[in-house]
Amino acid sequence: MIRLLTTTACAVLALSGPALANKVFVSNEKGNTISVIDTADWSVLTEFHGGNRPRGITISPDGKLLYVCASDDDLVRVFDTETYEELYTLPSGPDPELFVLHPSGNPLYIANEDDNLVTVVDTETHTVLAEVPVGVEPEGMAVSPRADFVVNTSETTNMAHFISTADYDIKHNVLVDQRPRYATYTSDGTRLYVSSEIGGTVSVIDIAEDGTPTMKQKLTFEVPGVLPEWLQPVGVKVTQDGSRVFVALGPANRVAVIDGESLEVLDYIIVGQRVWQMAFTPDEKYLITTNGNSNDVTVIDVAAEKPLQSIQVGQMPWGVAVTPN
Repeated sequence: MIRLLTTTACAVLALSGPALANKVFVSNEKGNTISVIDTADWSVLTEFHGGNRPRGITISPDGKLLYVCASDDDLVRVFDTETYEELYTLPSGPDPELFVLHPSGNPLYIANEDDNLVTVVDTETHTVLAEVPVGVEPEGMAVSPRADFVVNTSETTNMAHFISTADYDIKHNVLVDQRPRYATYTSDGTRLYVSSEIGGTVSVIDIAEDGTPTMKQKLTFEVPGVLPEWLQPVGVKVTQDGSRVFVALGPANRVAVIDGESLEVLDYIIVGQRVWQMAFTPDEKYLITTNGNSNDVTVIDVAAEKPLQSIQVGQMPWGVAVTPN
């Protein structure tokens, strides 16, 4: 496990450019708290109550609102990103786990694991716009850059469901490997990546102009000395230019680095224990991972593809989000 590294590494952080003005919010699933980290010096600013079993976490496009899936409260809690005050709650079905905002900031699409629904909530009126029946145990959520489709992955049905945002009907279903956990589009919307935790793969799905998906291939992972069953893909992040794909490999304690063109696995970055979710800083200089079993986050230098330091947070960190510039 990587801890605070050498003086040289710290100097690199200090000299790599002007101080950033972003905050990192980390949901601590077992601690029921949200940790706040300043990216200027990677110090922990504070920790505040985030509801019962906070998991999915995201931030409004203007950076003012923090949305948290309070899974055991069966609702979404909304906080002020400056004062950390809870402003209000949004309705949700049972056990919200992950969600995604429309690029405009409204509506919010929520995966409700316990009732096999995607709930669509208006973030301004705080009302439910639609409930979309999907597969068993929905979790992963992704919205296309054009916002014409929202994708949900169902863990037990092993599918990615493509829901039209115009009428909330499922237009396409793509079978993936066992227990899909996360989905994300490339910035140009031409590709979707879906991680399958138990299947040990990441499905690469090409997206046509009209949104029709086609399975391209499935990525697999192999690390010397690591048991295959420990290679459990969860979080996936793609750089804006699509050149690099990063995959969190759970109990393997590594993040895989993939070439976005050739789809070859280039390297594995050692991070904390049971790496779960990830988030870029807005300039993509850093990638932050949540490490559930070591109760810390790891800061990765994206250009160097190396870990810089780990930061202790709350108990069992799960989700992570970074304020925009």
